[in-house]
Amino acid sequence: MQPLPELRRSVARIVDDESVAQGREAAPRLRLLVHGINYAPELTGIGKYTGELCEWLAQRGHDVRVITAPPYYPEWRVPQGYSAHVYRTEYRNGVRVQRCPLWVPRRQSGARRIAHLASFAAASAPLVAAAALWRPHVVFAVEPTMFCAPAAWMLARVCGAKAWLHVQDFEFDAAVSLGLLPARLARPVRAVERAVMSAFDRVSTISEKMMAQLPRKGVRQERAVLFPNWVDCTDIHPLTGPSRMRAELGIAPETCVALYSGNMGRKQGLEIVVDAANALRNNRNLLFLLCGEGAARAALEARAAGLPNVRWLPLQPAEKLNALLNVADIHLLPQRADAADLVMPSKLTGMLASGRPVVATAHAGTGLAKVVNQCGVVTPPGNTEAFVEALGELERHAIARRALGSAARRYAEQHLHKDAVLARFERELLSCVAAEK
Repeated sequence: MQPLPELRRSVARIVDDESVAQGREAAPRLRLLVHGINYAPELTGIGKYTGELCEWLAQRGHDVRVITAPPYYPEWRVPQGYSAHVYRTEYRNGVRVQRCPLWVPRRQSGARRIAHLASFAAASAPLVAAAALWRPHVVFAVEPTMFCAPAAWMLARVCGAKAWLHVQDFEFDAAVSLGLLPARLARPVRAVERAVMSAFDRVSTISEKMMAQLPRKGVRQERAVLFPNWVDCTDIHPLTGPSRMRAELGIAPETCVALYSGNMGRKQGLEIVVDAANALRNNRNLLFLLCGEGAARAALEARAAGLPNVRWLPLQPAEKLNALLNVADIHLLPQRADAADLVMPSKLTGMLASGRPVVATAHAGTGLAKVVNQCGVVTPPGNTEAFVEALGELERHAIARRALGSAARRYAEQHLHKDAVLARFERELLSCVAAEK
């Protein structure tokens, strides 16, 4: 086991090597402990990205271990083959994965969500403590959940390792905005958040707008890292002909499909999609296809009852994702106004790589609007009339759809390709280890 000071010296000698930055040469072998509630085989959201990150680093020769929960998202149900009540260890594509018990509520509320997150933090704490014997070089905590961040930071300090916090969602801000956390608790909770985040050696997040919020959360500029979500542009790509799933679903070639695929929760604001379908129910050329699971799905199905232009699908397996995304002529990305810049929807990367235009709801100037304005249409959150108008325009103009879809694909290839994003992250990881305290 290479001592940490010696490792830091060897990293410092090569961290400026361009070949390592581009991912061509083997980097020094790091021991990386990842602590986060979501992980593969979850197909959407944070678990998908954390799983791909860990497996990519393991393929590069790093020793990666994960402390996580059994898969449960977005169905909010632990699938057959896993248990929410026991500890277990498994190996996935070169990564050692330890899974902890947790409580998974069937119905969502602010109190239940807090209890859910706290149950994982408590159950994972013994494994975090035991990891000190392994002496990781970097302890990488993923938010959500911030409940786990103090234990991850403490482990890093005990081991002389670097503590890294990666923010996929500003969960406390989102909880207040969505009414899951009482407003009276906002100030003390944010004070705790600031104290925790300012203690980490590095804090990364997934968009420039989210990066801009880090200073007010106590993160010094030199410790902030932009680490966007990514997409494998080889796996997700425009098809040269119609997707086979169109025929499987019985969708006519001339039908324009507006697709939403992903989690169906509160922050997505999917009510606007159903309301748009209702407004456009007499347009026989436009079909709304909603695919996924989540706490809000039952209410959405009830809202859409009787609409002839709405179809529902369960969450599709990973091997069908490219075929599914290519069913779309238009991708739908609704977002509640009070979630703007607190989260950057992870599903956007696949939408762009599939080479289809996106209709999103976001305020002007937000990170989401900045991206989608280059390859789709942005309408104000909650403005059903504007959303309907955008969909109608794109449905009527196939040439515009193709042009915007091409722009979406170019953006994905230039900014979001998996190997480029993860190679940059690996370089930041090595720089972090090489840096003095």
